[in-house]
Amino acid sequence: MKKHRPVPKAWRKKKSSFKKQIMKSQQRKTNLINDQTSQIKKIIPLKNRKTLYFNNRKTRTWKLPAAFFLSVLLVLILAIPASIVAFFGDSKQEDIAAPETSADPAVEIDSSPFSVAVMRSNVETVEDVPLETYVAGVVASEMPTKFELEALKAQALAARTFTVSHLLHGDEADDYDLTDTVQHQVYKSETELQKEWGGEYTEKMNKIKEAVNATKGQILTFNDAPITAAFFSTSNGHTENSEDYWENEISYLRSVESPWDKDSPQFLGQQTYTIAQVEAALELDLPEDSPLFIELERTESGRVSEIGIEGYTFTGRDIREKLDLKSSDFEIKQNNGHLIFTTEGFGHGIGMSQYGANGMAKEGKTYEEIVQYYYKDVAISTITDAVPALVSK
Repeated sequence: MKKHRPVPKAWRKKKSSFKKQIMKSQQRKTNLINDQTSQIKKIIPLKNRKTLYFNNRKTRTWKLPAAFFLSVLLVLILAIPASIVAFFGDSKQEDIAAPETSADPAVEIDSSPFSVAVMRSNVETVEDVPLETYVAGVVASEMPTKFELEALKAQALAARTFTVSHLLHGDEADDYDLTDTVQHQVYKSETELQKEWGGEYTEKMNKIKEAVNATKGQILTFNDAPITAAFFSTSNGHTENSEDYWENEISYLRSVESPWDKDSPQFLGQQTYTIAQVEAALELDLPEDSPLFIELERTESGRVSEIGIEGYTFTGRDIREKLDLKSSDFEIKQNNGHLIFTTEGFGHGIGMSQYGANGMAKEGKTYEEIVQYYYKDVAISTITDAVPALVSK
């Protein structure tokens, strides 16, 4: 059996001293850790936040107002946009939908007693158009739709009368009655007008059709015969006697005052030509380096009846048509090799002034009063009564 030797006293003292040092050292570390821990704010894991530490009075006092504020804010965020959409969105939808529900339906043209064979100049084909439809296409093309309704009615009556008169007495063509140009009356189909007017087509065409339907079948007659219902855009303040522009005197086409025309945008015009351009248009020779000798004679209405230029004589109508002037009422000034023509009015000046008709309508005149002012001693008749033979064809 193995025996243990006793530990020397010196070693036991030394070991005891060393053990005390270790214990002191450990105690110092423990104290240091405790001091540091006491200075650190206590941190509780998220999973333990439903403890009394988080449910004390101070915390509850903070959480209730904050929760209430966040709840109100959330309600406002959700409710205000919804209210705006409900208020303004619905009104926009109503505004968009309104045209579909409140827009006037398209007016239908009344039936026609016969059709008109119209030469469509752009495509060189002949189109058979019912009379009243044709009249609507003429009114829409010849007179601004913004004009007063009574003026449009007067235009419809004049256009229908012109058509009937031409069918009875106009030049005969092999395959058509009228062209769609200023040679007779400008005419555009509903398809062409729809393309031209776009979204305004229904509104504008309804106004035209209302005027045409209001005068359905009516024409102007003199001694029970359809008249030559001439019309033009703008006068110089007076209309023209027929014989002062055309060759024949026609009793119902007399010069009358037309003061309303001065409000027309077409009342004044100015066109400038070189001497060479005038020579070519009039087929004459003019001196280039000296002032031209020009004499003018005028009609009762103030338009040029005759003009003398360096010994050459022309009618006012010749000058207007060859130089494409707006009117035969013109003044001429010469300046640096140019002739400046200043005009008053637009058109030949015979019959009804369109701007004059609109001016009368604005003053409350009816279409009957308008046509009987511009066409003297005429009556308003029906096609059936005045030209039954034309209706029976």
